[in-house]
Amino acid sequence: MKYKLTVNDQAYEVEIENINARPVVVTVDGQRFEVMPEVANQPQVKTETVSKVESKPVAMNPLLAANQPIGGNSSLNAPLPGTIVEVFVKAGDKVEAGQVVLIIEAMKMKNSIRSIRGGMLKNVFVNVGQSVAHKQALIEFAD
Repeated sequence: MKYKLTVNDQAYEVEIENINARPVVVTVDGQRFEVMPEVANQPQVKTETVSKVESKPVAMNPLLAANQPIGGNSSLNAPLPGTIVEVFVKAGDKVEAGQVVLIIEAMKMKNSIRSIRGGMLKNVFVNVGQSVAHKQALIEFAD
């Protein structure tokens, strides 16, 4: 949905893709951001249709920090333990930063795992149905 907001006498055009998704993807005057709204005692309804992410710059999200490579390692690590329910990429695919590469189910919640950067994938270490541990390598980027 598109909105026109005024903050401190400055007008902004804001588009919210899916208010129920976490993080919420918001486009402000053509620039894309991922935000985590604070929710007080409200049930979270999460319905998500996975589609190709536009190749626009993605703002750094603190939630992606758990996926940051450690040291010089170029792998995407699991931000939480769970079961792989969908894998959207394979070795040799080119991905964009912020693109959904797989989905992990944890505590009956499906969590979209997004690429930490753009580039070519060297390896995909997981398959559908596989259980993964916290910080386990999921995919590896080619250098």
